[in-house]
Amino acid sequence: MTDKPFDDSNWRCEYMQMRKLSKFESELLKNGPHSLCQSWLLQALHSDWMKKKGYSYPEPPDCSSSLQEWEKKVKEIEDKPN
Repeated sequence: MTDKPFDDSNWRCEYMQMRKLSKFESELLKNGPHSLCQSWLLQALHSDWMKKKGYSYPEPPDCSSSLQEWEKKVKEIEDKPN
């Protein structure tokens, strides 16, 4: 997602000042993740930062369609003369 309604380029520094962190969390924010599990924890910290700041991602667009709509489009394509 490239067009976010907020700027999170400096979220790690902001989050470090917002709450008391463990040594592990502090090192993770400073140095970044070195494993998949650490990346999950970093995402959890980012989500907590967003929640504390009152930010949220916009709802995704409704891209659902019904089977009837799909069948109608298929029939239109089949009925077109070549």
